[in-house]
Amino acid sequence: MDRADIGLIGLGVMGANLSLNIAEKGYRVAVHNRTASKIDEFVAGAGDLRDRIVPNADLRAFVQSIRAPRSIIIMVKAGAPVDMTIESLLPFLEQGDSVIDAGNANYQDTIRRFGELTPKGIGFLGIGVSGGEEGARHGPSIMVGGSKAQWHNAEGVLTAIAAKFKGESCCAYLGEGGAGHFVKTIHNGIEYADMQMIAEVYGVMRDGMGMSPKACAEVFKSWNGGPLNSYLIEITGHVLEAIDDETGKPLVDLIVDRAGQKGTGRWSAIAAEELGVAATAIEGAVAARSLSSIKAERQAAEKVYGSLTRTAKSGTGVSLEDLEQALLAGKIVSYAQGFAVLSKASEENSWNLPLGTIAKIWRAGCIIRSRFLDQMAAAYDKGEAINLLMAPDFVEIMKKGQAALRRVVAEGALGGVPMTCLSASLSYFDTYRQGRGTANLIQGQRDFFGAHGFEIDGRGGDLHHHWPATIHES
Repeated sequence: MDRADIGLIGLGVMGANLSLNIAEKGYRVAVHNRTASKIDEFVAGAGDLRDRIVPNADLRAFVQSIRAPRSIIIMVKAGAPVDMTIESLLPFLEQGDSVIDAGNANYQDTIRRFGELTPKGIGFLGIGVSGGEEGARHGPSIMVGGSKAQWHNAEGVLTAIAAKFKGESCCAYLGEGGAGHFVKTIHNGIEYADMQMIAEVYGVMRDGMGMSPKACAEVFKSWNGGPLNSYLIEITGHVLEAIDDETGKPLVDLIVDRAGQKGTGRWSAIAAEELGVAATAIEGAVAARSLSSIKAERQAAEKVYGSLTRTAKSGTGVSLEDLEQALLAGKIVSYAQGFAVLSKASEENSWNLPLGTIAKIWRAGCIIRSRFLDQMAAAYDKGEAINLLMAPDFVEIMKKGQAALRRVVAEGALGGVPMTCLSASLSYFDTYRQGRGTANLIQGQRDFFGAHGFEIDGRGGDLHHHWPATIHES
């Protein structure tokens, strides 16, 4: 029997769809799952692709059914299950084989696994896969990190199954160790911010303008035909127009306002803090989800303080055009923050991340795909800016959109409509564009209580002042 071109372990939703994608592209894929019955179910539902699937419940036989040097994709839950799967595979692997973790792994775990397997002669690739169930089946964005030699072994399959943008595959090798999973982590952080800003604009429509879900849906559909064109704007229109089959009411009005999170957004915020990069929109989005989870507490607080949003329904000083421009400006800031984190991580880890390439492979397949990613890719390829806010195309957009962003944030504050991410984006923008800020006072304070020193132009740094003594009262 012909050996499989690649193997895959873990036939959950993502693993099953990725396997079908591989088979559909003409490759033979060996599949294994800890629960053997799931293998039978998968094969039974594979239809015409069944002939390209090599199922095996025995792990040794599964490994031997793949041509050497082997590439084996793992699609299991992040953390300990990945380590356990790798441990169970090791006795059957040979020098030159590689394990590919395609789950949402913490990049630090990926770096560790890369370091542990390399001395054994076993390659390890950590790849970020974005696009959800639909992307896995028909073409995701794939961000590859690890050994370049092992990448070349799996390159044909991974490039073929990825989404395509104007004929270009949305799959690329990005660097050693944890580079691929780190890029996916920041992708998800931007995704969090993007979704939160959309929700905040929806909040203005609902609570500030008194618009129905159907009316909101029509606005988002129209926006998807303009500069805001993106996957998330598109699906927002569908979510807002959906009707509950049981009650006939708008589905969005019945969904409980508690947003889940699996950790990647939080990891992106932590990584930004550890690297010393301001990613306030991403951090705000993570905080907003955490606040959404304490619904009972929020309901109790509303009884105590009342609901300011109710007073806003009498009218708002912003237009739908303001909301569109504000959302565009806010989103650009969040992408700029995400790419700034990638740039610093690349420097710290010697990854040499190709920022232009990252923007390109996000143009299709992934959750944050949007029209302006093509402009971002072009800006990095031209070397126009370190921060996207300095790229000429985005300078023009921000000059045009900042006034609308100010109006929307101000009206939200006055009307009690939360603006966690949009206000964070505005504050970041204002701080970034301010040649002289207020940190000089902070440096004076730090020197006062801790002799940390300060710098004066023309005199150098590590200067100190003779501050007056203070009385510390207990």
